[in-house]
Amino acid sequence: MRIAHMLLSRGFAGTERATAEMCNAHCRDHAVLLIVRRDHRGAGAASILDRLDPAVQVAEVGKWWPQSAVRAALAQFAPGVVHAHLRRSTRLLARIRPDAATIATLHLTVNGRHFAAMDGLICIADWQQRDIPRDYRGQIFRINESMIPARRLSEPEIAARRAELGAPGTQFLVGAVGRLAHSKGFDLLIDAFERAALPEAHLAILGDGRERRRLERMADARISLPGFRADVKDYYQAFDLFVCPSRREPLGRVVLEALDAGTPVVAFATDGPAELLARHGGDLLPIGDVDALAAQLRHHYHVRTPRRGLDLSAYHIDAVARQTLRAYESVCNRCGRALHA
Repeated sequence: MRIAHMLLSRGFAGTERATAEMCNAHCRDHAVLLIVRRDHRGAGAASILDRLDPAVQVAEVGKWWPQSAVRAALAQFAPGVVHAHLRRSTRLLARIRPDAATIATLHLTVNGRHFAAMDGLICIADWQQRDIPRDYRGQIFRINESMIPARRLSEPEIAARRAELGAPGTQFLVGAVGRLAHSKGFDLLIDAFERAALPEAHLAILGDGRERRRLERMADARISLPGFRADVKDYYQAFDLFVCPSRREPLGRVVLEALDAGTPVVAFATDGPAELLARHGGDLLPIGDVDALAAQLRHHYHVRTPRRGLDLSAYHIDAVARQTLRAYESVCNRCGRALHA
């Protein structure tokens, strides 16, 4: 197969990780192209290109008016299917109308008319299907977000990461991971952690972004913001409790990664975490309720909720990659496009 992906974002967060994992899984047996913007590096110089298999071909296009460059890259690669990620890529793909089947993943929701121009839409959560217009004529696929299970750390490795984050020994370590943006609600978590007033406890928020300076001003000595970590999935096993305080969270890949580590999870009941925790267990709180979050922090501090193992094989990359290939075949067959070279 000849598969082109397009993602015109910056930095490296959940969508970028998912796209890289899919490209890497498919390039073992198929020709894969990824189109990115030239200024793809974000906070901390993080980029999706750092996580790509060398077998994935890459085309970089300008930030402004990239339509001609994208069209040229697709013409040269001649894909059977073009897979768009996020709104900007999908809008551009709808304008170009390439000689290929088109499909978009709803990493967020249907937030523009251009999604209706796609031959197929992939929903990574059940709730997303309610936002698809009833008159949409393309195919709809329900495919889980992908995940590569984290390696299991030894006890000395876990102890080293806890000490690095500021919680050596038996201190209770509350962890959070994500882009430091207002929508992620880390200011609410800091407020709740301070209200909880837990003795011998520490809060570590891993990630980078535009809210960093404001959050640093809010934090006291018991709260650390160590920045972006390329190996962030290793740190979940060091947390005693994981919190997702997002004001808006379509899926919550960080929640999935915390569940993979066996870490107890508390989250505000936004769409994605509510769906994941209803399925796999965890504590859901009213969105933005700082007092309720402080109470849950105190509860887990005193109870010391044990870790648990879960069967998350339905999210593993190999299974998700196979389902995605079948979606490509389906949209190509339906619109009469040749997927194979």
